[in-house]
Amino acid sequence: MTKAAVFGASGGIGGAIADLLEAREGMTVYRGSRRVYEGSNPPDNGFIYDLGDETSIAAAADTIGAAGPLDLIVVATGILQRDPDIRPERSWKQIDGDAMAQVLAVNTIGPALIAKHFLPLMASETKSVFAALSARVGSIGDNGLGGWHSYRASKAALNMLMKNFAIELGRRNRNGICVALHPGTVDTGLSKPFQGNVPSAKLFEPERAARQLLDVIDGLTPADNGGFFAWDGKPIGW
Repeated sequence: MTKAAVFGASGGIGGAIADLLEAREGMTVYRGSRRVYEGSNPPDNGFIYDLGDETSIAAAADTIGAAGPLDLIVVATGILQRDPDIRPERSWKQIDGDAMAQVLAVNTIGPALIAKHFLPLMASETKSVFAALSARVGSIGDNGLGGWHSYRASKAALNMLMKNFAIELGRRNRNGICVALHPGTVDTGLSKPFQGNVPSAKLFEPERAARQLLDVIDGLTPADNGGFFAWDGKPIGW
């Protein structure tokens, strides 16, 4: 792999993935951020996008695509809670339509728009991967607790989209791989309010989580196209 685009590169997991990729010899990494970079100078190959603005995603695709095919695209964006209006629901009584729409916009529609414009940029002569960060709680078969309605639904919908995209990609690009990945519980702002009951051995630092995810990505083959995998490489049931 020589070229990668990482969406969410200003976040904990996305930033760590971008850093590890940049450390690889000969690797060019396009780092996408949802907000203006701190300081006056963005990182090399940094770009700004807005998940709610398709034109910004299309513009990024035009610019990055002009430099040649991509070997890896990682979508490391997501929302679980945002005070005071977005919080995981413990009951159907707590469902708020506006809040749910915002969660779906970030966790499902945004990645779908990225896929729309970036799947065509994937290398076809060699292995290429489109990976979106999902979550085990998006598995319908694995759901034994309920709750977290908006977040679960948004990730379940993302999983379906990734499966759909994988089928279409397989018809167009025999070396292309489209997968959903579960990073585990990572010590980032997204999980911070919910870490109380997580054993220390199961709470990953961003760099460790990124390394584990890249190990999974590196081990993928075209036969894995359309899969849903955990941080340890084990498949997760839909």
